[in-house]
Amino acid sequence: NRVDPSPNKLNPKNLNRRRSRQTTLLPLRLSTTNKSPTFVEMEFPAANATRASGSKRSFDDLEDDEDDIFGSKKGRTKAEEDAPGVTTSMILSLRESLKNCKDELASCQNELESAKTEIIKWKSAFQNESFVPAGKSPEPRFLIDYIQNLKSSERSLKEQLEIAKRKEASCIVQYAKREQEMAELKSAVRDLKSQLKPASMQARRLLLDPAIHEEFSRLKNLVEEKDKKIKELQDSYTAVTFTPLGVKGRMLMEKCKTLQEENEEIGRQAAEGKIHELAMKLSVQKSQNAELRKQFEGLFKHMEGLTNDAERSNETVIILQDKLEEKEKEKELERVKKGMEGVVVADDVDDDAHDDEDPKEIDGGE
Repeated sequence: NRVDPSPNKLNPKNLNRRRSRQTTLLPLRLSTTNKSPTFVEMEFPAANATRASGSKRSFDDLEDDEDDIFGSKKGRTKAEEDAPGVTTSMILSLRESLKNCKDELASCQNELESAKTEIIKWKSAFQNESFVPAGKSPEPRFLIDYIQNLKSSERSLKEQLEIAKRKEASCIVQYAKREQEMAELKSAVRDLKSQLKPASMQARRLLLDPAIHEEFSRLKNLVEEKDKKIKELQDSYTAVTFTPLGVKGRMLMEKCKTLQEENEEIGRQAAEGKIHELAMKLSVQKSQNAELRKQFEGLFKHMEGLTNDAERSNETVIILQDKLEEKEKEKELERVKKGMEGVVVADDVDDDAHDDEDPKEIDGGE
């Protein structure tokens, strides 16, 4: 165990040890916000270092190194020659990794900015909704509660929709049944109407009969004459009856006013004889009006009787038509019977003639 007397003198072994563990300070910018570079201490092991960095050297190795001053010169020179290449390769790899880290950091920052903008958009979208309380930011709890409420309301609406669809289907079935019943009732009504209508052929036959045609024309003329008489009587009745809104009524009212004025003048003149005469004339006019009313009532009763007679005549015509049809049928039956009797008589005569001829033939043969 020797001690180096000159501590200031550089020992080649110590130099070798220092070279075996060279440290370099490389500037690495970890964040874009901090402009001052931070230095990281890196260790580059020598090429001839065979032991691990964590293991300690024994005293024997130290003594051998102190004894062998020039023995490992070749190994030291090789390590010194290989150390710059290793450091440059490490620097290049670190630069590439630094560049990759910068690219990843830039991409992460872009993603962060896009995420922030998207979050701001979502916040601004939910800020104006009704379920968010006023003056508060849209929190996830409110959104989750609102979505759950929407889901529950959607389920209830779906259930209500299914119930409504079932009701609609039942209503459609009932409506179809009602329509079918209505169609059946309409067909039944049509059948009844067709049964109630008289036969058109029978009416045509009745019109083709000349006697019935003449009777119908005569009755038609009578009805027209009666209608004319009724209109005349109605006109006379309206003329006789007093209505203040009618023309005659207005004329009578004007006459009454003039008569009143004349009566006042006559009263002023104090002519009692004239008043008596006027009273007599009024009584005569009243009696005439009463007679006219009685005549009109008699005419009205006469018209009612005529209408009743017309109805009775129509009924008798219908009865006579039925009787005529029955008589025609009886006549046709009698004709058919007579024809049948004639045919039967002719057949009997022929049979008798044949019977007479047969014995004559028999006699001739004999």
